[in-house]
Amino acid sequence: MEKYNFITIFQAPGVEKITIPRIQRDYAQGRSNAAVKRVREKFLNALYDAVTGKPITLDFIYGDLDKGTLTPLDGQQRLTTLFLLHWYAARRENISAEFLHKFSYETRPDARDFCVELIKFQPQSDKESLSEEIADQAWFPLSWKKDPTVSAMLTMLDAINEKFSGVQNLWRALENDAVTFYFIPIQGMGSLDEIYITMNSRGKLLTEFEHFKAEFKQRLDKIDSRLSEEIIRKIDSDWTDLLWQYRDGKNLVDDGFLNYFQFLCDVMLYKEGKTRRGRERDAFSLLDEFFTGDVRAKINFMRAAFNCWCGIDVDKFFADRASRGWKNENPAHQSGKIVARFPNANFFESCVRSEKFSLGQTLMLYAFVVYRMNKIDDADFRRRIRIVNNLVTNSLGAEISESESRQGGNRLPAMLKQIDSIILDGKIIVVGNNFSDKQLEEEQAKITWIAENPARAEELFALEDHYLLYGQISVVGLDAPENFSRFLSLFECDYDLIDCALLSLGDYFQHDKRRHYQFGAKNPGSWQELFHRSLNNERFEETQNALDMLLSRAKTFTNDNLKKIIGERLEDCERQENFEWSYYYIKYAEFRPARYGKYFWADFENSPYLFEAYWTEKRWSENAYQPFLKALIDAETFPARYNPNLRRLEFGKIYVTCENAAYVVKNLETDAEIFRLEINQRGGVDTEDRILKFRNFIATRRDLF
Repeated sequence: MEKYNFITIFQAPGVEKITIPRIQRDYAQGRSNAAVKRVREKFLNALYDAVTGKPITLDFIYGDLDKGTLTPLDGQQRLTTLFLLHWYAARRENISAEFLHKFSYETRPDARDFCVELIKFQPQSDKESLSEEIADQAWFPLSWKKDPTVSAMLTMLDAINEKFSGVQNLWRALENDAVTFYFIPIQGMGSLDEIYITMNSRGKLLTEFEHFKAEFKQRLDKIDSRLSEEIIRKIDSDWTDLLWQYRDGKNLVDDGFLNYFQFLCDVMLYKEGKTRRGRERDAFSLLDEFFTGDVRAKINFMRAAFNCWCGIDVDKFFADRASRGWKNENPAHQSGKIVARFPNANFFESCVRSEKFSLGQTLMLYAFVVYRMNKIDDADFRRRIRIVNNLVTNSLGAEISESESRQGGNRLPAMLKQIDSIILDGKIIVVGNNFSDKQLEEEQAKITWIAENPARAEELFALEDHYLLYGQISVVGLDAPENFSRFLSLFECDYDLIDCALLSLGDYFQHDKRRHYQFGAKNPGSWQELFHRSLNNERFEETQNALDMLLSRAKTFTNDNLKKIIGERLEDCERQENFEWSYYYIKYAEFRPARYGKYFWADFENSPYLFEAYWTEKRWSENAYQPFLKALIDAETFPARYNPNLRRLEFGKIYVTCENAAYVVKNLETDAEIFRLEINQRGGVDTEDRILKFRNFIATRRDLF
C-alpha cells in the first residue's frame, strides 16, 4: 500500500482537491481545553520529531473520491493540522505552494472563507502571536473569532509557530516524506452522509484516541510488526466488541478502552514497586510508561487481560459472583457470591466507564482478572475472592495507600502479591506491608476454622455479608458459631432497643483519645464503627463482651425480648436506688438522638453526669446538647429553650445549668444563684431519679419564673 505526504496526496490517482464537507464536525485540535491541549502537544511533538530526523507514518486516512474531489471521512483533524503546518512552512520560507488552494474547508462559510484568505496571506511582522497578526488584517472580520473552526486554527497556528520557529529547512523535510500516511479511497458504499455518520459517529473524542492508537501502532511496529498488526486488529475488532456494551452516549468506546488501559498500566507500575503519585495519567504519558522496561511482557499481559473478557457475558459473570452492598444497602446473603461494598459490583464496567477508579476497585478488578487469566476451579475462586473482598473492604483508608510518605509506604505492590497468592493458591502469605494486619489475622483464622467446620462455612459467610460487619466478624468471633445466626436475628430488631439492651448488660461503648464516645444509634454507621476494630477507639473488648452476653439471651430475637431485658435493668436500678448515668440513657429518649451515636465527656470518671450528645458525626455543633438538661423540657410545664453555646436552659427570668450532683437555677439578667437542687448520691452515684426530682421541683416553685 502506497504512502503519501500532504504534498503528494494531491498527485494520487484521481485526487484533484480535498474538501472538508459540511457534515464534518469543526476542527478540534486547536481547542483550548486541557484534554485537547495534551493531544495537540503530543501530535506536534511527534511532527517535530519527524521533521528533525525521525520520520513518522500516521494512521490511515479514509475518504470518498468522487469526480476528483477527496472528501475525508476519517482523518479530517490530521489533514487540517498538516494543511496549517505546510502553510506555515511555505510562508516562512517564501515557497509558493499553489497546491494549498486545493484544500477547502466547508464545515461553515466562515471556515471556508478564512482558508481562502489565509492561503493568500504573507505574514510580515515579528509578532510572537501569529494569530494576532492575522486577526489584525482588513480581510479578517471580528465575527470570525466566534467561529469554532477559525478560532481553533488560530490557536494551532500559534502552537505551530512556537514549536517550529527554530526548525531549519522545514519545507524540505515535509517534502521528503518526514510525515506520511496511508490513504484508502472509498467508493460504492452508499451516500456520503450515511458513510460519514457510520464511520465518524464516535464524536469529538475520536482525535485523542486515534492519535493514541496511531502512536501505539508506530511504537509497536518498531518492536514486532506482526504483533503490532495482531494487537491493532484486536483493538478494532474483538476488544471493541467487548467494550461496545459499555459505549457512551455518542456510541464511543474510546474512553472505555483508555480507562481499562490505564488500569492495566497502573497494575504493571505497582508490580514494579512504583506509584502513580506525581505521574501524568493521560493516554500519551501512559504510552511512554508502557513502552519502557520489559515491553513484550507488558504486551502479553495487556493482550491476556483484554482477551480474558472476550467471548463471555461480562455482566452475567459478575452478577453471578457479586452483589452490590453500597453504603448501607443490605442485600440478602447468596451462596457463592460476595457483597461488594462499592457503587457497582461489576468492577470491569466500573473501570471502563470511569476514570475515577479507586484503589479498592483496582484491587478487586485485578483479583477477577487473575482468575480469568488462569485455570482456577470456580468453586475455589468463589471462596478466595471472598477473602480478597474482606481484606480490601476492611483495609480502605490508611492501609490501601500508594503514598510513599505515609506510614507503611506504598502498599499496592505487596497487596497485588497477596492477591496473587490468595487467588492462585488460596494462601495468605507474609509479604511486607499490605492489607490490615488485624484483617489478615482474622482471614487466616477463618481459613483454619472452615477447614475444621466445613458444614458451617455458609453460616459464617452469611454473617460476613451483613452490612454492619462487611467481612469483619471479630466482634462476634469464631468461638460460639451459634451466635452467627443470633446476630443476624438481633439486628432485624429496632436499633434503639438494641442500644438500650446492650447498655443494660454492660458499658459497651467505645471512645477515642479526644474523649468522643461511640454508642449505637438509629444510624447504621454507628454500629459499623463499633463493630470494626480501630486504632482510634478503645474498649473494643467491652463491646464484644456486652454483645456476647446479649446474644446468649435468645436463639432468635424480637423487640419484645429486648424490651424485657431493658425493663429488668430499669426495675433493678429503681429497686436498689442506684441511678447511674446509664439508667437515664436507657429510660429517657432525649438521651438517644437518632443520629450518629456520638457523645462527649470531659471527665467520664469524675463527672459521669456531665456530657453532651452530638448531632454530627465528628464534632460539636449548635445542635449538640446536654441530655440531663434537654430531658427537663416539657411543652406544658416547662417549655424552656436550650442554649447550646452556654449549655443551659432558659425560661422566663431564669436559666438552669447542670452539675454532676445538682441542678442550679440562676437569674437570667444578673447570674445570681436563686436555688440549688442537690441530688442525693452514694459513692458518686445518684440515689434518686434527678429528672423526676426536677420536674417535681418545677411543679411546686412556679414563683421562680
